[in-house]
Amino acid sequence: MEKINVITLGCAKNRVDSEHLSARLAAAGYRVVFDSDRTDAKTVVINTCGFIGDAKQESIDTILDAVAAKNAGRIERLFVIGCLSQRYADELRQEIPEVDEYFGARDLEGIIDVLEADKRADLDTRRLLSTPKHYAYLKIAEGCNWKCGYCAIPLIRGPHVSVPFEKIVEEAERLAAGGVKELLVIAQDSTYYGLDLYGRRRLAELLERLCRIDGIEWIRLHYAYPTGFPEDVIDVMAREPKICKYLDLPLQHISDSQLAAMKRRHTKAEACELIAKLRKAMPDMALRTTLMVGYPGETDADFEELKQFVREVRFERMGVFAYSEEEGTYSAEKLRDDVPSQVKEQRVDELMALQREISLQLNLERIGREERVIIDSKQGDYYVARSQYDSPEVDQEILIETNGKRLLRGSFHTVRITAAEEYDLYGEIKS
Repeated sequence: MEKINVITLGCAKNRVDSEHLSARLAAAGYRVVFDSDRTDAKTVVINTCGFIGDAKQESIDTILDAVAAKNAGRIERLFVIGCLSQRYADELRQEIPEVDEYFGARDLEGIIDVLEADKRADLDTRRLLSTPKHYAYLKIAEGCNWKCGYCAIPLIRGPHVSVPFEKIVEEAERLAAGGVKELLVIAQDSTYYGLDLYGRRRLAELLERLCRIDGIEWIRLHYAYPTGFPEDVIDVMAREPKICKYLDLPLQHISDSQLAAMKRRHTKAEACELIAKLRKAMPDMALRTTLMVGYPGETDADFEELKQFVREVRFERMGVFAYSEEEGTYSAEKLRDDVPSQVKEQRVDELMALQREISLQLNLERIGREERVIIDSKQGDYYVARSQYDSPEVDQEILIETNGKRLLRGSFHTVRITAAEEYDLYGEIKS
């Protein structure tokens, strides 16, 4: 079988695209390896990210490394797909002509045709997993309708398109049959699910249906836009034991002036009201958010308001990034990037220092608790595990000394938390 190396950069949504493509390649007789730089594969496919500056640079560097390998004769065919080539296909063809062909994020059919992958309809819901086999991302929609001032996703991925309900369930059932125990539900805005196909939001109904799948033990919800957050989703999350008490709720900012400038379509009061509802329904839930600093017009007062908000809410998980212009977006075309880079980075550092303090306090409060965890891997003298409050790859871990015990990857155990650091916990197996 011909070997093909599929390299995936960027977000989990790209990962799902690569896994769908890889299933079709495998069905056509290819032997697929993922993200390998130590392979004799003569064909390489790079699935790129084109969202922000650092991610774009990583994609370009990866392409150039592959071009060097091609020039040296180590690979024969090189294809680039995904968001970067969706945005910059013409420029890339001109600047890096050594790539055999470029295909955008909305043109997976193109790479399928060129590689003569299997196009059977029954493969629509099949995946070749690049994650450990006990968890998988489940993409329920593509694109976004919100058009926030800073965001290029609608330009790259297009408008929101929900995956049909029955197709999602079929895919989830296939994943469960293959050994997946944890589903991470993703979309650019997961709460918008169903509006385009059914005229109403059906996320709550979908979550309930996923809970009925044998073999699935955890369901985790990511990328929930705060505007119009469905009340029935809160009810289902609180009621269903399989749904992790965890929510990824990207807020970006809290100052009303910044929210308006960002075109976020909600106010500080509405965000605070939603957080209060979530905390009331699920007092033990972990909230993850993402914040942006240095957006055009952000004043010292706006930033202080954001810091105070972080102090008050005490997010269990939080990421911060500095604003950078993305061509074609509202903010790049209509607003002046007037916050100096040094100020942006200082604000990032201040927020993350504050979050480190909060994270340590929250972790110290968990010492002595017994929690159910899933084993992700073994590293040296420790098993690496996660509780329902942590998503893989982005959140903290619970480290468990092996002490001669043999724990299987993907197995669930009860752990007593024995020690805490800012972003990691330590525990011992109880059962």
